[in-house]
Amino acid sequence: MRNRSWLTSRPRPRPLPLPLQWLALVLCAGALAGLFRLIELPAAFFLGPMFAGIAFGVMGSAAQVPLRAYQFSIGLVGALVAQSITLGVLASLFQDWPLMLGAAVLTVLLSLVAGLALIWLGRLPPSSALWGTAPGAAPVMMSMSESHGADPRLVATMQYVRLICVIAVSALLGHQLASAPDVVTQAPSIPPSVPTYLQDVALSLALVLVGVVLGLRVPAGLMLCPLMLGVFAQLSGAFQITLPGALMAVAYALIGGYVGLRFDRTTLVYVVRKLPMMLAAALLLIALCAASAWLFAALLERDYLSMFLATSPGGLDSLSIIAMEAGGDVGLVVALQTLRLFAVVLLTPPLIKLSLRLFLRKAESASDQKA
Repeated sequence: MRNRSWLTSRPRPRPLPLPLQWLALVLCAGALAGLFRLIELPAAFFLGPMFAGIAFGVMGSAAQVPLRAYQFSIGLVGALVAQSITLGVLASLFQDWPLMLGAAVLTVLLSLVAGLALIWLGRLPPSSALWGTAPGAAPVMMSMSESHGADPRLVATMQYVRLICVIAVSALLGHQLASAPDVVTQAPSIPPSVPTYLQDVALSLALVLVGVVLGLRVPAGLMLCPLMLGVFAQLSGAFQITLPGALMAVAYALIGGYVGLRFDRTTLVYVVRKLPMMLAAALLLIALCAASAWLFAALLERDYLSMFLATSPGGLDSLSIIAMEAGGDVGLVVALQTLRLFAVVLLTPPLIKLSLRLFLRKAESASDQKA
């Protein structure tokens, strides 16, 4: 008893000054990114800072990626994705839109199955469980769930646990099926006219800035608005989207660090007993989406890696990064993930209301039978 009180009364070590925390975080993120590059894991500059951010967030670090830097980095990824969207890509996507819409809706329905399984096995609050498994952007799902009476802390944790699982599985699959070298290491070839190159870089950065400002009030608009502006600029011949590889490496690191640092000790302690069930639900949803990817890959005659990334319940930004670096069909991934986001926003509220109504009716009938 004395030992226990002595342990609990020990003064906690003072945290390092914030500049030293940042230095340690950067060094740790760089070391992990270098390790992932060494084993040829896609999106190393994204994954390394993300896992370092998780570790530092759980340890209570006060370091946080500035919101504006994160938003601008998302816009940079959107503009980079625009490089891969050509007239041929758009024509093929429009040609297959019924199947792609079906794949997006199926992902929403599969998430509902995973949420119902989580309620049954994990005894989580029904509304929070269903919103937590919804395959949408985490901030969007958090805001929508809170307005529908769910616990935003639980929803946020479930969303980010699933995001980590999706990224890890996608990166490992990308490592096995990669067909192209890492995009980050390939800086755009400088054209003969250096002023033209610098002008394209400046115009690209201005386009990203405008797109981010426009996208602040649109779901996933931080990426979609720069993406659409970039596609218009390229297809119209106004200028060539040009983003240096070093700049994109920094953008990937900022996005990864922002996601990782969202995990803090308070959030993890709050759900530590339910974490195994959350992992099980996330892996179940990934497995269901992976199985559906086989079907749609055959129907659409696309490679499995691209179809898996396109149907995975992860973030548009992170899956686009992995698709670009693993040689996947970025246009397909962006199109299906965007369709899925709209399907989630439109279909999730009524589907969750219907599921909760049926669940409560079943619970009431069960209690009446016991009485």
